[in-house]
Amino acid sequence: QVQLVESGGGLVQPGGSLRLSCAASGSFFSINAIGWYRQAPGKQRELVATITSDHSTNYADSVKGRFTISRDNAKNTVYLQMNSLKPEDTAVYYCNFIVKLTRFTSRDYWGQGTQVTVSS
Repeated sequence: QVQLVESGGGLVQPGGSLRLSCAASGSFFSINAIGWYRQAPGKQRELVATITSDHSTNYADSVKGRFTISRDNAKNTVYLQMNSLKPEDTAVYYCNFIVKLTRFTSRDYWGQGTQVTVSS
Protein backbone atom coordinates (compact mmCIF):
# COMPACT_ATOMS: atom_id res chain seq x y z
CA GLN A 1 0.00 0.00 0.00
CA VAL A 2 1.24 3.46 -0.92
CA GLN A 3 0.13 6.69 0.71
CA LEU A 4 0.66 10.20 -0.63
CA VAL A 5 0.44 13.23 1.64
CA GLU A 6 0.33 16.72 0.18
CA SER A 7 1.05 19.99 1.96
CA GLY A 8 1.76 23.63 1.25
CA GLY A 9 -1.45 25.03 -0.18
CA GLY A 10 -3.11 28.20 1.02
CA LEU A 11 -4.21 31.73 0.23
CA VAL A 12 -1.75 34.05 -1.48
CA GLN A 13 -1.97 37.42 -3.17
CA PRO A 14 -1.38 37.78 -6.93
CA GLY A 15 2.33 37.84 -7.63
CA GLY A 16 3.08 35.79 -4.55
CA SER A 17 4.66 32.36 -4.17
CA LEU A 18 3.80 28.99 -2.68
CA ARG A 19 5.63 25.69 -2.47
CA LEU A 20 3.69 22.45 -2.57
CA SER A 21 5.07 19.14 -1.35
CA CYS A 22 3.88 15.58 -1.79
CA ALA A 23 5.53 12.70 0.05
CA ALA A 24 5.06 9.00 -0.62
CA SER A 25 5.26 6.31 2.01
CA GLY A 26 4.62 2.58 2.11
CA SER A 27 6.05 -0.45 0.42
CA PHE A 28 7.19 -0.19 -3.18
CA PHE A 29 10.10 -0.94 -5.47
CA SER A 30 10.69 2.55 -6.91
CA ILE A 31 8.96 5.71 -8.11
CA ASN A 32 8.91 6.47 -11.80
CA ALA A 33 7.33 9.64 -13.19
CA ILE A 34 5.54 12.12 -10.98
CA GLY A 35 3.06 14.76 -11.99
CA TRP A 36 1.23 17.72 -10.53
CA TYR A 37 -2.33 18.31 -11.74
CA ARG A 38 -4.91 20.92 -10.85
CA GLN A 39 -8.65 21.26 -11.04
CA ALA A 40 -10.47 24.56 -10.87
CA PRO A 41 -14.20 24.75 -10.06
CA GLY A 42 -16.28 23.72 -13.05
CA LYS A 43 -13.24 22.68 -15.07
CA GLN A 44 -11.54 19.42 -15.92
CA ARG A 45 -8.39 18.32 -14.16
CA GLU A 46 -5.35 19.47 -16.10
CA LEU A 47 -1.70 18.55 -16.11
CA VAL A 48 0.57 21.22 -14.65
CA ALA A 49 4.03 19.65 -14.65
CA THR A 50 5.79 16.30 -14.76
CA ILE A 51 9.20 15.00 -13.72
CA THR A 52 10.75 11.66 -14.63
CA SER A 53 12.97 9.47 -12.49
CA ASP A 54 16.04 11.07 -14.13
CA HIS A 55 14.66 14.56 -13.41
CA SER A 56 13.51 15.49 -16.91
CA THR A 57 10.70 18.00 -16.62
CA ASN A 58 7.76 19.19 -18.68
CA TYR A 59 5.32 22.04 -18.05
CA ALA A 60 1.97 23.26 -19.24
CA ASP A 61 2.34 26.41 -21.31
CA SER A 62 0.30 28.34 -18.78
CA VAL A 63 2.90 27.83 -16.02
CA LYS A 64 6.18 27.79 -17.94
CA GLY A 65 8.69 30.20 -16.45
CA ARG A 66 6.68 30.54 -13.23
CA PHE A 67 6.46 27.02 -11.76
CA THR A 68 9.28 24.58 -11.05
CA ILE A 69 8.84 20.89 -10.33
CA SER A 70 11.57 18.99 -8.49
CA ARG A 71 11.97 15.75 -6.60
CA ASP A 72 14.05 14.32 -3.80
CA ASN A 73 14.34 10.60 -4.47
CA ALA A 74 15.87 9.91 -1.07
CA LYS A 75 12.76 11.35 0.59
CA ASN A 76 10.26 10.05 -2.01
CA THR A 77 9.00 13.61 -2.25
CA VAL A 78 8.05 15.93 -5.09
CA TYR A 79 7.82 19.70 -4.90
CA LEU A 80 6.10 22.37 -6.94
CA GLN A 81 7.52 25.86 -6.50
CA MET A 82 4.96 28.35 -7.76
CA ASN A 83 6.02 31.94 -8.34
CA SER A 84 4.28 34.96 -9.83
CA LEU A 85 0.94 33.40 -9.00
CA LYS A 86 -2.15 34.60 -10.83
CA PRO A 87 -5.84 34.36 -9.92
CA GLU A 88 -6.27 31.83 -12.72
CA ASP A 89 -3.89 29.49 -10.86
CA THR A 90 -6.58 29.04 -8.21
CA ALA A 91 -7.45 25.35 -8.04
CA VAL A 92 -7.08 22.17 -6.05
CA TYR A 93 -3.65 20.74 -6.80
CA TYR A 94 -3.04 16.98 -6.87
CA CYS A 95 0.16 14.99 -7.07
CA ASN A 96 0.27 11.75 -9.02
CA PHE A 97 2.99 9.12 -8.60
CA ILE A 98 3.67 6.27 -10.99
CA VAL A 99 4.93 3.65 -8.57
CA LYS A 100 6.72 0.45 -9.38
CA LEU A 101 5.31 -1.96 -6.82
CA THR A 102 7.49 -4.87 -7.95
CA ARG A 103 9.93 -5.35 -10.80
CA PHE A 104 7.00 -6.23 -13.06
CA THR A 105 3.99 -4.24 -11.84
CA SER A 106 3.25 -0.52 -11.64
CA ARG A 107 0.27 1.62 -10.82
CA ASP A 108 -0.47 5.26 -10.16
CA TYR A 109 -1.54 6.93 -6.93
CA TRP A 110 -3.11 10.30 -6.22
CA GLY A 111 -2.61 12.70 -3.35
CA GLN A 112 -5.59 14.02 -1.41
CA GLY A 113 -5.40 17.45 -3.03
CA THR A 114 -4.44 20.83 -1.59
CA GLN A 115 -6.28 24.09 -2.21
CA VAL A 116 -4.39 27.00 -3.73
CA THR A 117 -6.25 30.31 -3.80
CA VAL A 118 -4.76 33.38 -5.43
CA SER A 119 -6.71 36.47 -4.51
CA SER A 120 -6.23 40.00 -3.25
